[in-house]
Amino acid sequence: MKIALITDAWQPQINGVVTTLRTITERLRKLGHEVETFTPDQFSNWPCPTYPEIRLALGAKGKLFKRLEAFHPEAIHIATEGPLGFAARSYCLNRKLPFTTSFHTLFAEYVNVRTGIPLSVGYRFLSWFHNAGARAMAATPGLVEQLRERGIKNPVLWSRGVDTDLFHPRQGDPLKGKGPHLLYVGRVAVEKNIEAFLCLDTPGTKFIIGDGPQRASLEKKYPEVVFLGYKHGEDLATHIAGADVFVFPSRTDTFGLVMLEALACGVPVAAYPVQGPKDVILSDRVGILDEDLKKAVEKAVLLNRDDCREYALKYSWDECARLFESHLAPIQYST
Repeated sequence: MKIALITDAWQPQINGVVTTLRTITERLRKLGHEVETFTPDQFSNWPCPTYPEIRLALGAKGKLFKRLEAFHPEAIHIATEGPLGFAARSYCLNRKLPFTTSFHTLFAEYVNVRTGIPLSVGYRFLSWFHNAGARAMAATPGLVEQLRERGIKNPVLWSRGVDTDLFHPRQGDPLKGKGPHLLYVGRVAVEKNIEAFLCLDTPGTKFIIGDGPQRASLEKKYPEVVFLGYKHGEDLATHIAGADVFVFPSRTDTFGLVMLEALACGVPVAAYPVQGPKDVILSDRVGILDEDLKKAVEKAVLLNRDDCREYALKYSWDECARLFESHLAPIQYST
């Protein structure tokens, strides 16, 4: 099948959405599909204000339409609600072609945190965007139900996977400092609620892997915290494996793929009992969810690392790709 994948989230962004889309593209090709990606780097683009690694392909509609016509896809998936997503949605509606979408980010909640715009306004927009498609793929059962309650009519479950060959327990520890080593990996931005982790009065050393608009202010406010910037591939996996607890303070993530990566490295998770962690951490043998994040950290450090690794092995990218394939809406062209 010829599959067109349109996404505004792509390199140089480093996050779970990009990891998911890149991995799914690779796995679909291994299954024999011809997958063409349509990403911001292929068009004139500009940095998003306050998020420079996010590139906005503004004014790409004409070129996108021509490329889609030339590719003549047998299925179209629109992964994001950005400029390319809008253009692809318009293309499909103009030509009466079915398409699918996916829901990766609690967009309404993010906008609410940063601007104060009511959630109801954000979800009206999201419903308008996704309800035009045949199906909206979401990462967890809890998110599927939440989207349905918020007015999105066609949500379906599309689970995630983890690369257990890359992310695995290792000998040695590149994290230097008094233990226990407490680690956060992800974007350093207000919506990630990182300060709820940094302000905890816990023994040991806190480490932050990642970057973002809040990094400078947090480095200044918390000089005892070690900020390591972005890490990639083996280097990232080695650093994660060196942690004693992976702390995930976000209250607005739809899944949190990095939690699975930590578990695959044998690192237990401490998080709030909210959307995302509640759907990933399904056993108190591998993670502790508590509204008191300090208590969660203190209990998580006692968990068995072998249990964490065994738990992560259940998540397969191949199964994720097959599920994605099953949700696509095939296009029947008239002759």
